[in-house]
Amino acid sequence: MSFLLAHLSDPHIGPMPRPRRRELLGKRITGYLNWTRGRSRIHDMAVLAQIIADVKAQHPDHIAMTGDISNIGLPAEFQIARRWLEMLGAAEDVSFVPGNHDAYVRGSIPDLARVFSPWTKGEKAESGGFPYLRVRGEVALIGLSSAVPTPFFIASGRMGREQMSACEALLVECAKRDLVRIVMIHHCPQSAASSIARGLSDGRHFEAMIKRAGAELIIHGHNHKQSVIYLEGPTRLTPVVGAPSASALRGLPHNRAGYHLFEVSGNYRDYKIEARARGLLPGTMIVGDLGRIRL
Repeated sequence: MSFLLAHLSDPHIGPMPRPRRRELLGKRITGYLNWTRGRSRIHDMAVLAQIIADVKAQHPDHIAMTGDISNIGLPAEFQIARRWLEMLGAAEDVSFVPGNHDAYVRGSIPDLARVFSPWTKGEKAESGGFPYLRVRGEVALIGLSSAVPTPFFIASGRMGREQMSACEALLVECAKRDLVRIVMIHHCPQSAASSIARGLSDGRHFEAMIKRAGAELIIHGHNHKQSVIYLEGPTRLTPVVGAPSASALRGLPHNRAGYHLFEVSGNYRDYKIEARARGLLPGTMIVGDLGRIRL
């Protein structure tokens, strides 16, 4: 039997609740001004609603949401985002990993962890945190967090040594269990694919880890565009597939609102992954099939 995974990212849900004055201290003030002066007109909630309706019409077995569900990490934003995730489906059928906008400032972290814990609960639920592992049939979904607070005008991410080591152990374990391993992360993990200000700061360590342990697919968001690159694994290349924003109204065709579908069949020793893109059709406001993604 095959397993159908829908991958959404970067919805930047709005409208933004009005922040309290004390909540705009530090980096949040620049993010708030950025939202009010432009970003709010890029991310369209009516378009996002069309994307979600189309996702549900495909009847995926699971949905992965790879971060930037909020804009400046306000507690009130998290409550709106939680209701949105509940609308997507039951928590066991929807997996979430956070993005840099969700961990916008250090004060966002406790609320972020608490509010979204149902969507990050893995097999070892008692351990909490990242990475987490969810097994669905012959598929292992491994959720990572690259979301860390950063200085003004910096949107980079970081996994950290402890999470990296735990991720490698999970990848090795899942291969022994004959599972097809899909890694979910917000930032693009290839060190050469993003600028220092937007990339994964320990991306080279991530690449080395994948070279040792391998993975069958890595999915991410953050760059607001469809992309396919590859990381070297122990025996084969691992496709790294970036998704566009699920709510972006403007931009080039590969930047407009969309999402990806991955059909996974087989097991670790003998698997097949087919991918398709769906989203706003060129020159229209209609959501439809954008074609196959070559992996």
